Amino acid sequence: MSNASLVPENKKLKSADWEVDFFSRPIIEIDGKKRWELLISSTQDFSGEKTFRWEKKCPSNEVNSIWLSQSLQEALNEAQKQGWELPKKVRCWRTSMKTMIKRAAEKVGLEVLESRRTFSLFEWLEQREKDVYPNEPGFISGPILPSNIGIINQPVPLPEALRGDAWSFSSMSLGSLREAKEWAMEFNSLLPIKESLNENTQIPGLRLFSKTRALAVSAWLSGVEPVRLLVENNQLLLDAGQEDRWLVTDMSKDYAQQVNNHLNQSKKNGDGIQFIAIQTSPEEQNFKGFWMLKDINYIM
Repeated sequence: MSNASLVPENKKLKSADWEVDFFSRPIIEIDGKKRWELLISSTQDFSGEKTFRWEKKCPSNEVNSIWLSQSLQEALNEAQKQGWELPKKVRCWRTSMKTMIKRAAEKVGLEVLESRRTFSLFEWLEQREKDVYPNEPGFISGPILPSNIGIINQPVPLPEALRGDAWSFSSMSLGSLREAKEWAMEFNSLLPIKESLNENTQIPGLRLFSKTRALAVSAWLSGVEPVRLLVENNQLLLDAGQEDRWLVTDMSKDYAQQVNNHLNQSKKNGDGIQFIAIQTSPEEQNFKGFWMLKDINYIM
C-alpha cells in the first residue's frame, strides 16, 4: 500500500516541520548499557494544530544510520496515518549527531537543518526529564540536557547581507504579539504563546531598518535560523543555527545593562520569548520580516 493511500483523499493534511533528537538518556538498561532513544516532535506555531510526537527506543548495539533511517520511515508512516504531510524540513540541534541524522534522513528523502530552533522538542525533553525518566528503572540522577551543548563559538560581526541602515532595541506587549499571525509579512517564523502569560507582559526585541534592502535582509535572516538575543561583555549578540553567534552591536555599559534587564525579565515573565522585526523605516507599520525567538536555560 502506498503512503498516499494512508489518508482519505478528501481530508486536508496537516503541515509542520519536524524536530529530531537521537541520543542516549539517563537510564541504564538491564544489559548495563545506556538507553538510546529517538524523539520526534512537530514544530509548533500559531495554527493550534495538535503536536505530532513519536518516540522509539534503540538497542545499544544498533546506534547507526541504518536503524535511524528505518525508524524515521516508521515515523513518517505513522504521521501520515494521523493526517500529516511529509515534513519539508527536519531540524536537529546536537552537533555530535548531525552527521548520522543527515545520513539517515537522506535515505528517506528528508532535508535536515542544523538548528536550535527546536523549541517544541526542548519543551518535550524538559517534561520527560522531570516526569518520565526519573520513574524508570535504572534512572541515573542528573540532567538529560548538558549545560554546555558543544563548543561555544566566538561571535563574529553580522555579515553585510544582514546590516540595515539602523537598528533599535524595542518591546511590544504580549497581547499585541498574539495577533502576529494576522500581520502581512513576506518572511516570518512564529511560536505558540502560552495562555497563562499576562497580556501586558513586555516582550523585548530588535528592530532592523533598511529603506532599500528590507526584503533582502529578511530573506537572508530566514536562512540562518535565529534563536535568541543575549548580552555578553556589553555586546548584543544573536545566536543562530546550530552554533553560530553574530555580533549585532557594541553598547555602552549602562545601555547593555538595560537591554540585559529587559531580556532577563522576558525570560522570567514571558517564557523567554523575544523577537526580531525588519522594516523599511521606524515609521513604517508593516514588517518585511518577523521572527519570534526564545531564550531557555539549556540553549548554549
